[in-house]
Amino acid sequence: MPRPGGTGARHSGGAGARHSGGTGAGAVGAAEAPPSDGPPARRPGLPAGRGWLLRLVIAFGCAQGAVSMARPAVSYRALSLGADERAVGVIAGVYALLPLFAAVPLGRRTDHGRCAPLLPLGVVLIAGGCALSGTAGSLGALAAFSGLMGLGHLCFVIGAQSIVARQSAPAEQDRDFGHFTIGASLGQLVGPLAAGALIGGDTGATSALALVVSAGVAAAAFTSLWRIEHQRSAGTSGASAPAGEAGRASKAAEAGEVEAAEGGKAAKAPMSRILRARGVPAGIFISLAVLSATDVLTAYLPVVGEHRGVAPAAVGVLLSLRAGATIACRLVMDPLIRLVGRRTLVVGTCLLAGVLCAGLALPLPVWALGVTLTLLGFCLGVGQPLSMTTVVRAAPAGARSTALALRLTGNRLGQVVAPAAAGLVTGVAGVGAPFLTLGVLLVGAAGAAVRAG
Repeated sequence: MPRPGGTGARHSGGAGARHSGGTGAGAVGAAEAPPSDGPPARRPGLPAGRGWLLRLVIAFGCAQGAVSMARPAVSYRALSLGADERAVGVIAGVYALLPLFAAVPLGRRTDHGRCAPLLPLGVVLIAGGCALSGTAGSLGALAAFSGLMGLGHLCFVIGAQSIVARQSAPAEQDRDFGHFTIGASLGQLVGPLAAGALIGGDTGATSALALVVSAGVAAAAFTSLWRIEHQRSAGTSGASAPAGEAGRASKAAEAGEVEAAEGGKAAKAPMSRILRARGVPAGIFISLAVLSATDVLTAYLPVVGEHRGVAPAAVGVLLSLRAGATIACRLVMDPLIRLVGRRTLVVGTCLLAGVLCAGLALPLPVWALGVTLTLLGFCLGVGQPLSMTTVVRAAPAGARSTALALRLTGNRLGQVVAPAAAGLVTGVAGVGAPFLTLGVLLVGAAGAAVRAG
């Protein structure tokens, strides 16, 4: 693929950042408002159209659909192999174990290189993990293949999020991250429905079939993986994220982290500095809480269904109601931000989600579960995209992929700890107890958003 010359990119990412860093407004104000001398200008080197984002959303929908179809199928397959609630929790946690250690190295690599190669690699690993899980004859093998699936999902998400961060103008980040995560919500909508339609009767055989089908769904992502990453110089990855905007350039200049004059490579920001940046820890924790809630719902609603006599098809519909509400939330996120503000929106939705999640511990009828999960899905739709924007804006220049990877590390930590803890709590206090724990976690995320300011 031909690459544009590196000099121009260095001028726009380095000298331009230094110039605006001296004269720009404060970081928050500049990040939220375009320059006053005309309409917001697209940074040099950004793609002019939005076809790349549409293709990325379609590919993400396929990848996430495969994972969302496979996760409940793995739970049913584990139950058919003799697993109890604790074992289901451990297997669900292994899904995130490999990504927990791989996220930051992948982010570091992506900060100073191309993002697109991670997408097909992720698809191959997801498809392989799904197909192999369908053939697993033991709980140990099922856990290992589930971990392979999780590693593939991590590769895809790091590459995709970094592309959105680099190729979106500052004023468009909330919208583009919101639209990007619609792909995840579409997958979460269709995946459980498909799993519920396939699984029934002999859960061992039908869950294996669902896992093999999910591998084919993942492979369908290849049809959209073309011309997603804009042609660019490999040395400009750090500066190509929103370093051109006045507020971000100001922060970069204050920190002395502008692009080097020679070589075009941004200096590596220490991990401690990234984590100390105001907004990064809160963004990581909010994302962890929201994803933990989503993950435990996906893994444990089948367990709740088994205990309360809810059929697998009904469980699939309930999970899809949550995902559909999340899509609706992300479609109207821009008007909601303009109406109440980003901070109020995050705090309010995390608080309400905590209350609704705790309500799932009650022995609700199926129709009440549907209403609760629909409202909960709408509230959970806010945290992921806005935490991405928060982390991208707060991170030092040249370290945004690493910051996003740290956010994903927090996500995977939650995905390791939350299901395993849910399994332990379930064994001691019953199937409703994990939802009370998630409610407390989400209320804590609201507090983190308040403290972040």
